[in-house]
Amino acid sequence: MAIRAASHRIGGGLLEKLLNADDGAYQGSDLRCGQGHPARFVEYRKKRLVTVLSPVDVRRAYYYCQACGEGVIPKDGELDIVGTGFSPGVRRMMGQVGGREPFEDGRKDLEVLADLRVNSKAIERVAEAVGEQIEQQNQREQKPILEGKVVPFLGKATIPKLYVAIDASGIPVLPRETEGRKGKDETGKARTREAKLGCVFTQTGVDEKGYAVRDEESTTYVGAIETAESFGPRIYAEAVRRGLLGAQKVIVLGDGAKWIWGIAEEHFPGASEIVDLYHAREHLTKVAKLLCGVDTPQSHEWLAARRDELDKGKVEAVIATMSGSRLGDSKAQEEVETQIEYFRGNAARMRYAEFRSQGLFVGSGVVEAGCKTIFSQRLKLSGMHWTVRGANAIIALRCHQLSGRWEEFWESRATG
Repeated sequence: MAIRAASHRIGGGLLEKLLNADDGAYQGSDLRCGQGHPARFVEYRKKRLVTVLSPVDVRRAYYYCQACGEGVIPKDGELDIVGTGFSPGVRRMMGQVGGREPFEDGRKDLEVLADLRVNSKAIERVAEAVGEQIEQQNQREQKPILEGKVVPFLGKATIPKLYVAIDASGIPVLPRETEGRKGKDETGKARTREAKLGCVFTQTGVDEKGYAVRDEESTTYVGAIETAESFGPRIYAEAVRRGLLGAQKVIVLGDGAKWIWGIAEEHFPGASEIVDLYHAREHLTKVAKLLCGVDTPQSHEWLAARRDELDKGKVEAVIATMSGSRLGDSKAQEEVETQIEYFRGNAARMRYAEFRSQGLFVGSGVVEAGCKTIFSQRLKLSGMHWTVRGANAIIALRCHQLSGRWEEFWESRATG
């Protein structure tokens, strides 16, 4: 540790000399500001910059634009340190830990692993700032796609099967973020906001038993706390980026939520729509308890028979059995009717035997695992309460990390 600290100090001294070898990026007595106005050289100013080696002092030429009433420091732009005292390398490390663990834990890890001493609030600010920059980049990518400026690939399709899986999960937020919203608990007050997550992945083949196999490292994610109307274009743009326009077959996976199928109808017309088999089985379990009691032999027998019908895609048989039962309890009967409508409305999405014969996935486990990894393991830990802005920044950051686009983001900043 002592040798490492000494090496950092020596390296920091060399880095400081290197950064200051350009005379502060002096560009003459005047230059043009970002708005094209003349800016006059005033003086040289120093900035204390935290780098991955050690803090260094950077000498920068300072210009002032009278028309804008603002200073202009060309060197800050060249070094990507505008408005921050942390180097890009340090921000990259802070974003890395801030996206993966609580900010205080990240602070401790950076100190132990990198001898980098920053406070947890700084990690929070930097991680959220990086997440917002990623979201801005996402919006720039989406714009030409949504405007129809992306030209479809007209050659031979290279993606046999492309899947779009969608799900959602509640994120704990500060009370001010739920004002006017109804909750599900006894108080009637909402404590969470729904975050939507979408993933895109591809499938090339099946295993020896004929079950679908997801292509390795083919999954990418997008997510945000936003309405279905806003999320639809987001997941569509990601699918296009991943090759939607050149895919031979497109499949949308989800549970029975109507907003998911609304997105599928609007943005993925012609796609095969599949309700997650395991969600459908959960609905059968609810009906079995209502009709035959909880954990009774009759309940197990009824459930086994209906699951067999469901697995074979015989949804009409399932519905007929449910419809033939009448309960004395009006609330229980109402719940059974609700479940009947669920199966009736999703019947075409539950032809599981047919889907399996085509070598397709019939479960949305990929996106459900994504919800646990992206949301639960970072934003839903004990005691956490977020602003929507902060949560969305971390969601964008984590989606980029888990989509294998983290390095791509920093490379784009270095060359931008």
